[in-house]
Amino acid sequence: MKAIVNVGLKQGVLDDQGKAIHHALGTLGFKELVQDVRVGKQIILELNSTNKEDANAEVTKMCEDLLANTVIEDYTIELVD
Repeated sequence: MKAIVNVGLKQGVLDDQGKAIHHALGTLGFKELVQDVRVGKQIILELNSTNKEDANAEVTKMCEDLLANTVIEDYTIELVD
């Protein structure tokens, strides 16, 4: 089973990297097309588990303990067979 974890800054937290990309896209001629940019990260975990409920609980613990800074970041978990 694979766990796909997407981590991104919470709404209201300043995203310097997103702002820089938004500015750069504007200078490349995409100013009218791109309204905003938020940057996050994706972490893909190959798991030795067949039980989705147990896997979700373990990956949630990983996110809370290490993968995300829950003070400023949100995360989502997708489990794929």
